[in-house]
Amino acid sequence: MLEMKQGKKRLLLGIPKERAMQENRVALTPEAVALLVNNGHEVWVEKGAGDTAKYSDQEYGNAGAQIKYTSKEVFEADVVLKVEPPTEEEVSFMKPGKTVISALQLGNQREEYIHRLNKKRITAVAFEFLEDKVGGMPVVRAMSEIAGSAVMLIAAEHLSSTSNGKGIILGGITGVPPTRVLILGAGTVGEYAARTALGMGAEVQVFDMHLYKLRRIRQSLGHHLYTSTLDPVTLANSLRSADVVIGAIRAEKGRNKTVVTEQMVMNMRPGSIIIDVSIDQGGCVETSEITTHGKPTFVKHDIIHYCVPNIPSRVARTATQAFSNIFSPILLQAADMGGIDEMIFSYKWFMNGVYTYKGFLSNQHVARKFGLKHKDLNLLMAARN
Repeated sequence: MLEMKQGKKRLLLGIPKERAMQENRVALTPEAVALLVNNGHEVWVEKGAGDTAKYSDQEYGNAGAQIKYTSKEVFEADVVLKVEPPTEEEVSFMKPGKTVISALQLGNQREEYIHRLNKKRITAVAFEFLEDKVGGMPVVRAMSEIAGSAVMLIAAEHLSSTSNGKGIILGGITGVPPTRVLILGAGTVGEYAARTALGMGAEVQVFDMHLYKLRRIRQSLGHHLYTSTLDPVTLANSLRSADVVIGAIRAEKGRNKTVVTEQMVMNMRPGSIIIDVSIDQGGCVETSEITTHGKPTFVKHDIIHYCVPNIPSRVARTATQAFSNIFSPILLQAADMGGIDEMIFSYKWFMNGVYTYKGFLSNQHVARKFGLKHKDLNLLMAARN
C-alpha cells in the first residue's frame, strides 16, 4: 500500500534548562518562540532556562510559551530541543516514541546510553551532524564562526598587563611592530580568527595540512596573509616569534594529532598565549589540558594556555540567536511536512543528523560500533533511499 501524505502537524516543543557544567546557551530565543507560537505550535520552557543567556521567563511568557517548573514536565513534550546531550535521567523522563534534537557527542557516549535511547524508541537528532541542502553543516559552522571571532578577543584580554600577560596590544600602532598571530588550521575557526586578527592590525600566519584550504582562505582574506603547510621545521621557527597561537585543527576521525610539541612550546617567547580550540578532541598542542570558564588559563613553560572546550558558551546570547536562526525554519518546515518523522524520510540532508529512529541507528559506522543488527539497518537505509 502507498503511504498517504501527511498534512500540516501542530508541534509540541519542550525547551529544558541546561544543567551541564559551563553550558550557558539555550536552544531558542523568545523571538523564535513567538514565531513558532504564531504559526500554531505549542512551546514549553522550563523556568530559568534562559537565565544564563540573559533571557527572562517573562520574555518567554510574553512570547507565548508556557513556563514549566520541572524538567520532567518539559521532557514530556513531543519534541525536546536542547543544547547538550540529554542525561540518563532526562532520557528516563521522555515518553517512548518522542523526539530529541540536541548535540549527541556520540564519540563520548557509552554503548548503554545508545541502547537506552533505542529501547525507548526515541528519535534522536544530533544537530552537530545536520546538513543543509548544499552539504554544509550549519550548526557546526555557526559555532565555529563564534569561536573563531571570540578567540582573538580572548587573546587580547590575556596579553594585557592586567592579566599578567606580555603587556602588548593585539594588533599594532604606528612605529611599533604588529602582534604576530599563528593559526593552526584553515577551517572556519581559523578563517574567522584570521579575519578578526587582520582587522585588528596583527601579522597573521596560517598553517594547515591541506593546500586547498590554504588556497581558499588566502582567496577569501587576501594576499597579505602568510600560509604554509604543516612542515615541522617551518612551524618551529614561526612559533619562536609568535605572540598568539590558535589551535584550530579538527580531527576528521578520532582524537586529534599533536602538532605542536612540548619542546616547541618551551622555545616560545615567555608570556605568549596558546588558545587550543580543538581541546574537545584532545587538542593539537602537547601541553594543552582542559580548563573551565571559571579558571580558563594555566601557565606552563612561561606560556599562557587557554583550553576551554566550549568557547561559544562564553557568548551565550549570540550563540542562542545563531541556534534560533537554524532551528526555527527547520521546525516550521517539519510541521508543514507532517512532523519530524516525515521530515526525516523526505529530506536526505536532514536524515544525516538522525542517529536513532524507532530503535534503529541510521549511521553505519555507529551501528557497527554499538552492535546493531544489519537487517534493521538495511530496513532503515532502504526507507531513507
